Amino acid sequence: MKGFYGKLLRINLTDKSHTVETIPEETLKQYLGGKGLGTYLLLQNVKPGTDPLSADNKLIFTTGAATDTVMVGNSRYGVFAKSPLTGGYAESYSGGRVAPVMRRTGYDAIIFDGAADRPVFVEISDRGVTFHDAADLWGQDTYATEAAVLEKINEPGSQALVIGPAGENLVRFACIENNKWRSAGRTGMGAVMGAKKLKAVVFHGNAKAELADPELLKDVAKRIRNLGKDNPGVENYRTYGTTVMVKIMNGAKAFPNRYWNRGFDPNWENLSGDTLREQLQVKSSACPNCFMACGKHVTVPAGEYAGLEVEGPEYETIYAFGGLCSLNSLDQVAYMNDLCDRLGMDTITAGNLVALVMEGAERGLIDAPVKYGDAAAVAELLKQMAERKGLGETLSLGIKEAAKQLKLEDIAIHVKGMEPPGYDPRVLKGMGLAYATSARGACHLRATFYKPELAGMIDKSTTEGKAELFIDFENRLTIFNTQILCVFFRDLIPWETLVDLNKAVTGLEYTQQDLEAIANRIITATREFNLQQGIGREYDTLPPRFFKEKINDGQDGITPEELNKMVDDYYRLRGW
Repeated sequence: MKGFYGKLLRINLTDKSHTVETIPEETLKQYLGGKGLGTYLLLQNVKPGTDPLSADNKLIFTTGAATDTVMVGNSRYGVFAKSPLTGGYAESYSGGRVAPVMRRTGYDAIIFDGAADRPVFVEISDRGVTFHDAADLWGQDTYATEAAVLEKINEPGSQALVIGPAGENLVRFACIENNKWRSAGRTGMGAVMGAKKLKAVVFHGNAKAELADPELLKDVAKRIRNLGKDNPGVENYRTYGTTVMVKIMNGAKAFPNRYWNRGFDPNWENLSGDTLREQLQVKSSACPNCFMACGKHVTVPAGEYAGLEVEGPEYETIYAFGGLCSLNSLDQVAYMNDLCDRLGMDTITAGNLVALVMEGAERGLIDAPVKYGDAAAVAELLKQMAERKGLGETLSLGIKEAAKQLKLEDIAIHVKGMEPPGYDPRVLKGMGLAYATSARGACHLRATFYKPELAGMIDKSTTEGKAELFIDFENRLTIFNTQILCVFFRDLIPWETLVDLNKAVTGLEYTQQDLEAIANRIITATREFNLQQGIGREYDTLPPRFFKEKINDGQDGITPEELNKMVDDYYRLRGW
């Protein structure tokens, strides 16, 4: 079958062996690559009740058939496991320069099994697999680790994935980093690597999968580039990156502030994209083969953090630290961003946990020296989390267990053990459906359903008709993640373009209806995995505060009845 190698690389870290297996063509036809293949392999290889931090958990990396081709927006890899944060289905994606090189090793998927008895890093190429001792790297931050392993391998074009101290210390929301500032951020994949004593993975190679119709693929890419010319959304990404959302979300009064107590920040302009451009030194950066250049390489020119360089902060990091924790300047947020990247922690979860402590202290429920707006206290708590010391030991377990131990369960905000991103579902009610039904916990990226609600495609305050439109978005972006494409291209790649893309790379004559059926099969498989791990329909809900507490000076939020109606509609339309 075109577009794929038909090969799975299985690496056993316990005995430092590896095997190459054939992936049946029928499996690729039914699930495609990327998320589809990763989910299928997870369901087939991880048994019910597996401890996520045991040697029995699997760490699965995939690319898509469109990866390392002329297709635009294709520089992303996917990683799948049982989540140490939620105990359920886990997926995470990252951009940067790794995915094309991972693809050139000649495999559609790579599974890490077992656990090493001492730190290792693994080199994977189209020539084989080599295990390297990493004892001297254990304890180093992500920046130093990446530089060290690439210097040691010394192969032109090599790329690396690494973990930091948070992953080594099994912090449940540790992430995988690449290219210094790119993160497979959510669900705790860094902790899975840490449990396996896998400090880094380095890729290089020259393999190429044969495409079905290279000329059609060139035409598809050209179409998308033409649509992107003078497109306002593309221009916003080029100019502001995701920081453009700060103004939009505060205007909609759906920007979470002071740990979900308000839907706007009175000082939001201090955190905006305009302020980023005015007060910090900003250069745009792009993943390979991408014309959006949404990345913003920032240098802090003066003040306490003078000289700090980071790619970001992205909107979600600004919401987590600037909004929830009420840090009032972008240089402070950039510092927390850099700290999390070096330590290897998800900024969304980390910011939510710090803000939970702030809110608990403000309400007099706990005694903690952390107040809203205190940047020094935030930084100290982040370090404690990564080191699992003091209060950080409790917080390192993730919000579900931390809230239980701190007796803050009544105010903790999460779905299935993972905190929501920066879109309040009391205002954007379709995001309530997105959070409740996401297999990996509260998530905005499986459908990016804030887009149609903010753009007026559907009334943000209604629940009627939400499930139908949500499923259309979720299905289309599920197919995005089989290829694997950046979701920021969603406005430039409608269904008919996805049909042509799939035909160009695989040769399969799938219609839109065929692709929708594949998407439904993949999404259903994520639910099957959760059901096997004991996570059923009763977990498809929202935290009680979203039902009980009004927002924005008395505005009613979402009711349990409204959410249940949307979830009922969703299940019915999915055929569950």
